Amino acid sequence: MTAELLVLVIVIVTALAFDFTNGFHDTANAMATSIATGALRPRVAVAVSAVLNLIGAFLSVAVAATVAKGIVQLDAVHGQDLLRIVFAGLVGGILWNLLTWLFGLPSSSSHALFGGLIGATIASLGWGGVIWSGASQGVLTKIVLPAVLAPIVAALVSAIGTRAIYRITRGSNQEKVTTGFRWGQIGSASLVSLAHGTNDAQKTMGVIFLALVAHGTLTQDAEMPLWVMAACAVAIAAGTYLGGWRIIRTLGKGLVEIDSPQGLAAESSSAAIILTSAHFGLPLSTTQTATGSILGSGLGKGAEVRWGVMGRMVVAWLLTLPLAGVAGAICWAIAHFIGGLAGVLVVFAILIALSTLMWLRSRRNPVDTHNVNEWPSSTEPVNVSEVETTVISTPDEVSAGTPSAKK
Repeated sequence: MTAELLVLVIVIVTALAFDFTNGFHDTANAMATSIATGALRPRVAVAVSAVLNLIGAFLSVAVAATVAKGIVQLDAVHGQDLLRIVFAGLVGGILWNLLTWLFGLPSSSSHALFGGLIGATIASLGWGGVIWSGASQGVLTKIVLPAVLAPIVAALVSAIGTRAIYRITRGSNQEKVTTGFRWGQIGSASLVSLAHGTNDAQKTMGVIFLALVAHGTLTQDAEMPLWVMAACAVAIAAGTYLGGWRIIRTLGKGLVEIDSPQGLAAESSSAAIILTSAHFGLPLSTTQTATGSILGSGLGKGAEVRWGVMGRMVVAWLLTLPLAGVAGAICWAIAHFIGGLAGVLVVFAILIALSTLMWLRSRRNPVDTHNVNEWPSSTEPVNVSEVETTVISTPDEVSAGTPSAKK
């Protein structure tokens, strides 16, 4: 195996690793509300989501084309230089995904990937190496504008839907309403998972396509290979089944207290917006869309919103592109300074070391199926880092009179 081919293999493996982190990082987007309301048991929820992510990845390649051809000036860089940019961007995206997962923050995996690629490109080619704007492509058109509009539109649609649902069902038997909407949530959450596969899995397809173009295996105008689609679909499905329980807890219990009618409204809003963006080839942040929908469901019901938690999410959103970009730029600089295959191997070793460190740190205070629906009941402002070290009773224990919190 030549050095060039080995670098390509490392880049593809790293891309699939990013796809895997994307899966468990974004499971909450589809299933947090269904788990929170009891519509689906946690393990069943992630299994359903994984299967539908797998199927959704094969439905379209419009988003993959945007990633492959709409962000980096492909004519300005070739061969190993482009491979190094792609690799550094992937490492930056993975590290940001793992860091935000560690703190239970539902940040955008999409923006982590794009931030890493943009940072590595700027470090290599300067500002001119990035397609910033254009009639149908570019960072502003394809990334920034959807990032601003998606959570706002999702919140508005979800709020209107939630208010309408409660007005329509206000005279009905509430036990039957809850049961009926829980069944409805199974369908709406499944649709979100399918939509997530059509959007997020394709981003990694686009990155692998870039790597294959850089290696000379494909041309810019070639069709997306089936093996790339299959590999990305399996990777994101496997990550989804693992379950990002920390982020599921934040979205399902940390932002608002969700009832099944709210869950159905939020999931339906998210699915409609994500599928629309996939149709037009917009690499939307499914995390921001789902969060906006959940926020809107709380506002539509008039429920209490934990604005402190929402504020930390927004800060994470604002930091994702620049900090993932910085990580991508640093990784590119290390690989470039060392040079050749050795530089790529050193950065790959750094990725493994930092990933292992964050995983070991998470094991100190694990979040899993047993405590994913637990959130501090105190009226004091919620600190995400404190959540990781707090053990509270389940709702059944609270109703039975058991002390609610124990630190």
